Amino acid sequence: MISEKLQEAFNEQINKELYSEYLYLAMKVYFQEQNLQGFVNWFDVQVQEEHAHAMGMFDYLNERGGKIDLRAIEKPVVEGNTPLEIFEHVLRHEEYVTSRINHLMDVAEEVRDRAAMHLLDWYLKEQVEEESNVGGVLATLRLIGEDKHALLMLDRELAARTFVAPVIG
Repeated sequence: MISEKLQEAFNEQINKELYSEYLYLAMKVYFQEQNLQGFVNWFDVQVQEEHAHAMGMFDYLNERGGKIDLRAIEKPVVEGNTPLEIFEHVLRHEEYVTSRINHLMDVAEEVRDRAAMHLLDWYLKEQVEEESNVGGVLATLRLIGEDKHALLMLDRELAARTFVAPVIG
């Protein structure tokens, strides 16, 4: 049985993961309006990943006999009016998610729940990958500046990204 304190922390994080899914869905809409289909694809994959992350925690909490407490998801606010500004927002958001998963790990350590720590180790590694992925796109956007041809080349590159369902844990 999972401790009430850790159960509460997992429920908070499930909400954060679902918010991330919702935020990236809103960002996808921005790129649809710009007719940048590669960016749309990138965010579509991101939406699927965030959903999988939330459901991984949902399933884990359920498996441990915890009580699922689904909460209202905040309306997402997309910060930025250019692809560069949007991806700067994405990086800030991923850094925030990393901090929240670190907090969740702190709670798991505090209550000495090694099973949860094992699961959360996967999530921390995933966050390193997420931040690196976003950082790569951001670096390219900074490099290309206002070059529309280069932006379209990046858009074509992002169209190749595919969702691979994660094996969590």
